[in-house]
Amino acid sequence: MNEYKAKGKIDQLKGEAKKQWGKLTDNHSKEDEGKFDKVKGKVKEGIGKLEDKLS
Repeated sequence: MNEYKAKGKIDQLKGEAKKQWGKLTDNHSKEDEGKFDKVKGKVKEGIGKLEDKLS
């Protein structure tokens, strides 16, 4: 697992935690922030997969 894949997984986990916390506390801003972090993590993971294919 390369650096991008690992960071992507971590960002996805953090994003899911923020999203759930936002739902629990009815904080829409935190929920949106969590969704953004999840997408950012998926993009990083995709870059890592692409990097693996190219090397």
